Amino acid sequence: MNVPSSPFPRRLAGVIRHPRVGIASRSLAAILGGYALAATTSSFLALALPMDRAQAVLTGMLVAIVAGACAALWAFAVRSALRAWIGIALPALLMGAGTVWLGPVA
Repeated sequence: MNVPSSPFPRRLAGVIRHPRVGIASRSLAAILGGYALAATTSSFLALALPMDRAQAVLTGMLVAIVAGACAALWAFAVRSALRAWIGIALPALLMGAGTVWLGPVA
């Protein structure tokens, strides 16, 4: 049985490939993903670094600023918006998992 193909998937594919959608997606990846990466990096390093608590928090915050800036650069440097999302979300998830694994320190 042959089912006629709907024009909807072709229209949707055309919208997804539109340059404005790609730029919007990369911008969201840079803003939201960069924030998530910076937040999880700061939390992870504050718990993981073997130094005085205040110094670990300060170092984590400083590294998080650099990580957020690098995430924004990464979002527009890679070939596709999907790679931008994966390249930012994967390290953020790993840092978040590491933070949960280390848990709160008393």
